[in-house]
Amino acid sequence: MSELRQNMATKEWVIIAKERAKRPEDFKRKDDKGKADIKDKPSYSATCPFCIGNEKLTLEPVIEVKGDDGKWLVKVVPNKFFALSPDGSLKRTQDGVIRRMDGVGYHDVIIEAPVHNTTTALMPVSQVKEILKVYRAFYRMVEDDPRAAQVIIFKNHGESAGTSLEHPHSQVVATPIIPGDIRHRIEEAMIYFDDTGECVFCNMLNDELRLKERVVMESEHFVVIVPYAAMAPFQMWILPKEHASSYSHITDEQVDDLAPVLKKCLAKLYYGLGNPDYNYAIRTAPREMGNVSYLHWYISIIPRLTKAAGFEIGSGMFINVSLPENDTRFLREVDVEGLI
Repeated sequence: MSELRQNMATKEWVIIAKERAKRPEDFKRKDDKGKADIKDKPSYSATCPFCIGNEKLTLEPVIEVKGDDGKWLVKVVPNKFFALSPDGSLKRTQDGVIRRMDGVGYHDVIIEAPVHNTTTALMPVSQVKEILKVYRAFYRMVEDDPRAAQVIIFKNHGESAGTSLEHPHSQVVATPIIPGDIRHRIEEAMIYFDDTGECVFCNMLNDELRLKERVVMESEHFVVIVPYAAMAPFQMWILPKEHASSYSHITDEQVDDLAPVLKKCLAKLYYGLGNPDYNYAIRTAPREMGNVSYLHWYISIIPRLTKAAGFEIGSGMFINVSLPENDTRFLREVDVEGLI
């Protein structure tokens, strides 16, 4: 029989379709597109705006990290095809049902490496550390800017995840308002804290560590779980053990610990499932909230192994055709130690 599960933090219900459930290994890519051979592709593309040597094709960087040789390792550049820009007014206007404001904010691209033929799962841990530090640098750069009420850093990997360029990159969008989905999550977390005096994410984390059924891996500072009410097959959350509501507060020591964890999570997908398309996003508190007791930042990774259809659009509820506990066991058993 199918089962409905609720995420205790977001209050979102998910249908775990046991009658339609697939075995974890059934999700491994079986096409002939060669996607799992990223490292065998050329390291440079003359038409790629993000490749080293093609800097004239991008705008001037707002953040740039250089190596000992003076060449850039990671950089942040404004998106040429931006959804939001820093220019404009924060003033809202309303006339009847018409409420609007300028599309003000930030939309930048984090170019994660100079070479074309790599991805996070294949990068040296030292490179992943630099990417995570650049994420933090952007948060801190805009933390007093009202045009950046909410900062969303995310990565689209693969065509079905929404990317149009192969070169390894992620994006940052800073909005002048707090999006409704994020506000809903904040309100649920506040209700839980008002009722119990505790952070719902901390309690979820402690429960998962106690039960061990859905813990993929654990490090000194982080725990990786497949959520009990996972929205999609192989969804993972990377949660810091120490309570903090904003990614901007991550320490250098935590970055050093997070980098191999993130790399290993994505390597398990890369080698275990044949390099599936995926998205990841940093879920973090709005700028104005600072560090609060009821929110807990984390990274959500969602492989794009199934497609949302009419039911999901009509209900806002997802159907997961893979058991989270089975996904956890599969991910644990994907041995990437000799590959990374």
